[in-house]
Amino acid sequence: MRQAENCILNLPTGTVDYIRFGSGQKPLIMIPGVGDGLKTVKGMVIPFAFLYRSLAKDFTVYVFSRRRVLSQGMTTRDMAEDLNSAMDALGLSAASVVGVSQGGMIAQWLAIDHPDKVEKLVLTVTLSRPNATVQDVINRWLEMSDRGDYKGIMLDTAERSYSEKRLKQAMLEYRLLGSIGKPKSFDRFRVQAASCVTHDTYDLLNRIICPTLVIGGKEDKIVTGQASVEMAEKNPNFELYMYGGLGHGLYEEAPDFLKRVSDFCTRS
Repeated sequence: MRQAENCILNLPTGTVDYIRFGSGQKPLIMIPGVGDGLKTVKGMVIPFAFLYRSLAKDFTVYVFSRRRVLSQGMTTRDMAEDLNSAMDALGLSAASVVGVSQGGMIAQWLAIDHPDKVEKLVLTVTLSRPNATVQDVINRWLEMSDRGDYKGIMLDTAERSYSEKRLKQAMLEYRLLGSIGKPKSFDRFRVQAASCVTHDTYDLLNRIICPTLVIGGKEDKIVTGQASVEMAEKNPNFELYMYGGLGHGLYEEAPDFLKRVSDFCTRS
């Protein structure tokens, strides 16, 4: 296995933290959600490599944060352009791309604007246009960030993400994180969160030509399960898989999630 590495990339637009692990010939890019606005992947290679070790045999995995300093008003499309530039800088002509939540919004734009860069696309617990649920959630998180209420954001995220079975444990973990991990600034988080409620690729989804798997949770309390369904219905070439009884945190809870992703991305 290639040594797991914490990496830094200096782009013309700014500095990007990313991590790399795995020994597979095929590159796979993972794009995390809006929590990246609170903490980049800097220093996180060991937990990521452990959690996603099942992907390490078939893929060399790259996990990209958004750049360290985000301009006010940046959109998910702007963030996709940064990712495209990062791929160019690393010599990644194409890759399978897995986007989670806001990461899935960025992945949509990458596949729309740079179709040659995306071989396979997995859109997990994400949306193609705003809905009332995500607008309410994001507005709540933005209000908390204005008050500096990091613990509140963490606990609200846990309550909205996990099944009852997982929630008790998650709340303990998130309370701990809320006590020790408060960022110096909420500026990145505010920019990333705000970009979620302006994201809109719905009428352009038919421009995504690569094989695409949409994965949603029927109990999603952040973007809704219906958001996954309507994406799949918009492009007849999209595959859809919905997890019953799980919500926004299904990528952590569903025991077969990583196998499902791996099987799709390695399928001929």
